[in-house]
Amino acid sequence: MSRTPRTYWAAGSAVLLALLFAAAATVAATGDSGTQAGTSAGPPGLHSPDAGFARDMAVHHQQAVEMSFIVRDRTQDEAVRSLAYDIANTQANQRGMMLGWLDLWGLPKVVAGEPPMSWMGTSEEDGKQGEHSGHGGHGGHGTDGEHGTDGTHGTHGTDGGHSENSSPSGHSGHGTAAKPGALMPGMATKEELAQLAAASGRDAEVLYLQLMTDHHKGGVEMAEACARQCRTPVERDLAQGMVDAQRSELTLMADMLGKRGAAPRG
Repeated sequence: MSRTPRTYWAAGSAVLLALLFAAAATVAATGDSGTQAGTSAGPPGLHSPDAGFARDMAVHHQQAVEMSFIVRDRTQDEAVRSLAYDIANTQANQRGMMLGWLDLWGLPKVVAGEPPMSWMGTSEEDGKQGEHSGHGGHGGHGTDGEHGTDGTHGTHGTDGGHSENSSPSGHSGHGTAAKPGALMPGMATKEELAQLAAASGRDAEVLYLQLMTDHHKGGVEMAEACARQCRTPVERDLAQGMVDAQRSELTLMADMLGKRGAAPRG
């Protein structure tokens, strides 16, 4: 008898559990964003680190989910497929939580004219003062909440609505610039995603591990900034959890690359 139905059932159960955990964490964030959010009263401001991290990391996670789904179709290697499955489920769950927080805070998921990661180096008070500066429109990153958490969409999630020449370099609070054609540090370009989709076997495994290593390094830098700057306790905890988990996965991926006669990119 085919095991496919059982496999789908297990995958569906995992996604359902992830959504339940996301809902519970979102409810917790409702309380945290008010009386427990440091010294601030009420929800975070439009340009606060809390809101900026939720918006930017949701976009960052979207691409990780997409890359993971791509590689699962391009290799039969169980180690890589298992890692990709774990990353896709974890980051889809976290992405749903962050988008849910923005909804609860009454804040848009995109802000026109706001460069990616510009919140790094911005205080909560700065974020509240910026609410009336005319940057409340939609049309920035492209994380509009309509893509869901499975990472499927038609544009590969690379530029999120920005020009491919957009880069967060030059903003205060972070030192790693995005490479040309990438929206944020660590993110892959459309060309790299196309290469991954066209590769197979070992070539796909190595490219995925290299791209995800870069992706994790950029994500860790952003999460570390939120762990320092965000005022919502549950969001700070999530950010620190991302740092710890992704550092562990970086070690794992370096080992997996070594076993395939490759190494992380410079």
